[in-house]
Amino acid sequence: MTEALALAKLFDPVEVDWALGHAAVHGRFAEADLSSILDHHAHAPKTGEHRAGEERSLTQGTAGWARLGQQVGQRDEDEVTQ
Repeated sequence: MTEALALAKLFDPVEVDWALGHAAVHGRFAEADLSSILDHHAHAPKTGEHRAGEERSLTQGTAGWARLGQQVGQRDEDEVTQ
């Protein structure tokens, strides 16, 4: 709490309160965790959240797994050749 009081003098107290809540949810109360959370929050781009949807995924896909077990030189019927 001493660190939180010191950081409240440097940052907006509302942001420090948010960071304390964030640290509590994630169990981050080690040395310099609170200042690290505040620093990241202050410098993070304010572009919104990254969420997966029907038109955009956050994964790499499963195309690589489709070839698992095929012999070398064997082509998938749906694969386009040039």
